[in-house]
Amino acid sequence: MRCRCGEVEGLVTNASPQKVNRVVCYCDDCQAFAHELGRADLLNPQGGSDIVQVAPASLTFTKGQNRIAGLRLTPKGLFRWHTTCCNTPVGNTLGPAIPFVGLLAQTFEGGQRTADSVFGAPIGAILGKYAIGQAPAGSTGINLTVLLRAITKVLGWRLRGRAWPHPFFQAKTREPIYPIKVLSPEQREALRPLCGPKPAMRTQA
Repeated sequence: MRCRCGEVEGLVTNASPQKVNRVVCYCDDCQAFAHELGRADLLNPQGGSDIVQVAPASLTFTKGQNRIAGLRLTPKGLFRWHTTCCNTPVGNTLGPAIPFVGLLAQTFEGGQRTADSVFGAPIGAILGKYAIGQAPAGSTGINLTVLLRAITKVLGWRLRGRAWPHPFFQAKTREPIYPIKVLSPEQREALRPLCGPKPAMRTQA
């Protein structure tokens, strides 16, 4: 994987459809993160983020670690990691206690085509109630297939020792390796009109 400008690169090992979980998420938080970074180009036409979930130990950054930072939309929100050079998302995590890292399919060299060939197609979509326009089929209710696969993968990664080393947290202290910014309530609210079924157009400066 690599960022848009090439300053940050990473390597994912154990890459196969059996080793990962791939879903398309339409939640307004994922949309808000993309807009905060100025990277709405990474969302699909309906506002979805194509995410490949991997074990933390599978991801290693090989270049540009000094260009990585974290963002939380709320004080208890997901850790959403990105580059500071070109604002490319490079992973999202709940924290070291729940071992997974979500990577956008577009960050792999060759983009979604490469993700399809290496990881297989997405197994489903979630939180379609926030999709722009018509919600994708099967995305608005509880998708048991996606939920059970995610739980199985996370438990398996923990039991097989794939939670460490973690690309974003220190093993001894469990503290983040990279600096974190937390949005203020006002900053988070300002992103809401850009997300969801009827997003407002971003005003061009």
